[in-house]
Parts: sequence; C-alpha cells; structure tokens
Amino acid sequence: MQAHWLWKASTLTLAGALALVVGTNDNLANAKPAAPEGDQPHMQAALAALETAQTQLEKATSDKGGHRVKAKQLVKDAIVQVKKGIEFDDEHGKDKKDAGSDEAGAL
Repeated sequence: MQAHWLWKASTLTLAGALALVVGTNDNLANAKPAAPEGDQPHMQAALAALETAQTQLEKATSDKGGHRVKAKQLVKDAIVQVKKGIEFDDEHGKDKKDAGSDEAGAL
C-alpha cells in the first residue's frame, strides 16, 4: 500500500510541476520568439516553452519512478524535432500554415 501512495504522490508532483511550466496559454502568448517577429512565431514559442520545461525538469528532485527521466528525454527529442522543423522551413520556404492549425489534423 505504501508503494501505491508513493507512486500517486510522485505522479501528482510531476503533474504539478508540468502545470507550473506550461501554465496557461498566456505563457505561450507572452513567450518571446528567438527569431525576428513573423519568422515562425508559433514554432519559436513552442521551442521556448520546451526549453523552459527542460530547465524545470532538470531542477526537479528525485526520479519520480522513472517518469522524470522519460519526460526529460521526450522534451529533448521534441526540441530536436522543432529545431529540425524550423530549419526545414528556412531551407524550403516559409510554411504558410504556421499562423493557423498547422498539422493538428495529421497527428
């Protein structure tokens, strides 16, 4: 029973930490893009949010039953993919969908 309680506590802690990192849509709306205005602002905002999440996960304590380590790897992978997407768009022309729904329907 104690192991079940620890699992619940660690899951709630990780969920709380993620909620603090992600917060509300205001965090994404107020994120400053690394590139000039108009240069893939949604991708830049996503990258900034992922880098913030990565920093917070590094600062979090204990392993959380392996979930923190897994989350760190997933965030790292997501950062790589976002950067590759920005690079691809820079090389192949601007993605006109960046201001809209992007690939939500494709997933």
